[in-house]
Amino acid sequence: MIDLHSHSSYSDGWDAPEEIAALADQVGLSAVALTDHDTLEGLDAFMGQQCIVSARLVPGIELSCEFVGRDLHVLGLFIDHRDTTFRERVWGLQRRREKRNVKIFENLRGHGVKIPEEPFLGDGPGLLTRGHIADMLLEGGYGATRTEVFHKYLGEDGIAYAPFEFLSPRDAFAWVREAGGLPVVAHPGRFTMGRFVWDKAMAHLKDIGAGGIEAHYPDHCVAETAYFLGLCETLDMAACGGSDYHGRYKPGCMLGVGWGNLHVPDRVLEDLLGRL
Repeated sequence: MIDLHSHSSYSDGWDAPEEIAALADQVGLSAVALTDHDTLEGLDAFMGQQCIVSARLVPGIELSCEFVGRDLHVLGLFIDHRDTTFRERVWGLQRRREKRNVKIFENLRGHGVKIPEEPFLGDGPGLLTRGHIADMLLEGGYGATRTEVFHKYLGEDGIAYAPFEFLSPRDAFAWVREAGGLPVVAHPGRFTMGRFVWDKAMAHLKDIGAGGIEAHYPDHCVAETAYFLGLCETLDMAACGGSDYHGRYKPGCMLGVGWGNLHVPDRVLEDLLGRL
């Protein structure tokens, strides 16, 4: 069993990269990928554990894109995370995020929401994400759950929302391939809250560089998983899968098994490697 989608404290997860590698061994995974959002900074620490753990450690990233006017995420698996060109490109994405964060804080202040942003802007080893800002709002008493504060403040309809200069999927696919990796369309069942027919759209994404589909995903129902596995077969794309593990920031979603019923077989890894 494998898990090719997890997040560390370098983006919006709780655990350090080393802890995710160790946890993979504890739960008996054959392989685990670290795929932090728009950053490579945790991968040296993560890959440095390969001499300690038996699970195969896969370097990855999750890139934020825009497709038909909505957020679309792309997993880049087996990338060369030390590739200079790729690192410079990802660094540019981080600068875009920083500009967005500044605008979000401006919007919050404009609506009378006061949270002590300065201690957080320099805190921690990785990116400051909207998830972190949501936690600041929770600490400030501006909501009871992340879902609530995203709906009211940070989501696309929230009063403090600031748009992000997203990559195009074409660019994301090209970046990943040029860094030696395989690009995979992440959690397609979450796209527009599941109200989307993917047949022609996924064929288009394959034509512009996508190599796989994250068919196995905790939030996909049985029918969705079967649908995306069928698309993989029809389009000759790799079927991928992972838990989207965030540690304490996503309570109940566990590495390897998601909400308890996720199972990504080892043959998925073999197929992905065969397509590199």
